[in-house]
Amino acid sequence: MIKLTFCLRRLPHLSREQFQDYWLNHHGPLVRSQMQAMRVRRYVQTHSLGEPALSAALNASRGSPEPYDGIAELYWDSREALQAVGKDPAGREAGRILLEDERKFIDLPNSPLWYNEEHEIISLRETGDAR
Repeated sequence: MIKLTFCLRRLPHLSREQFQDYWLNHHGPLVRSQMQAMRVRRYVQTHSLGEPALSAALNASRGSPEPYDGIAELYWDSREALQAVGKDPAGREAGRILLEDERKFIDLPNSPLWYNEEHEIISLRETGDAR
């Protein structure tokens, strides 16, 4: 599988709660409505907990930059499936629709994204751990 990982920072005028509400309740359904045209197999939103003290201690111990407000992950079956989106007018239109909406709540210049492949190292399925 090919995955797009998108590390999101909210626009400065939005609170974390406003950002997460819009992302979950407006953008999420919009992505779902474009799934077929985009050939997306899976879409996951990971929302920050919004606990500054906890994050600050963790970041300080590593010298890390400010945390993201969330991470979006979109999955495709293969590179060919992803490439087909760009060749399909419906796929390109779906991408345009999503980008237009992202401009309403995401600080795009400060929200990196990239394509990647996962290499699972540990799996509870393998260990038999039922926790």
